[in-house]
Amino acid sequence: MALTGKVWRYGDNIDTDVIIPARYLISFDPQELASHCMVDIDESFAQNVKAGDIMVGGRNFGCGSSREHAPVAIKASGIPVVIAASFARIFYRNGINIGLPLLEIGDDVEKISAGDRLSADTSTGEIKNLTTGDIFHARPLPGFVEDIAKAGGLINYIKEKKINA
Repeated sequence: MALTGKVWRYGDNIDTDVIIPARYLISFDPQELASHCMVDIDESFAQNVKAGDIMVGGRNFGCGSSREHAPVAIKASGIPVVIAASFARIFYRNGINIGLPLLEIGDDVEKISAGDRLSADTSTGEIKNLTTGDIFHARPLPGFVEDIAKAGGLINYIKEKKINA
């Protein structure tokens, strides 16, 4: 799955309470969550993010609580992939479960700035910074994880498997 978009860049240890603050968890409606995504560290994000933009974080992105609301809010914002140096494990699994591809690139993340344009291929793991010309390599998503993302999440993937069985 090849994706291209403008970068929204965040630092290390971005926790789930920053991605979607607890005071907005009165709803599980994805669009409502998206309207408050990143509000405590970037008030401009929810109003200015465009479908197809790419979120880039530092180390331990998505640390904190195990709530699914955080990747749901990001995905509902129109972000089709998150790239980071590393992800908190439970956030990584929640991202997969809801069909949000996540790619880890280690220290190469430091070569990506807010506003850069990236092209990311989740099938091959190749990430091109179209602004600087740099090329990075993440571990590609395994085939079944790619299928989960294409299906829109684990529940849809299982439903498709049952229908086709």
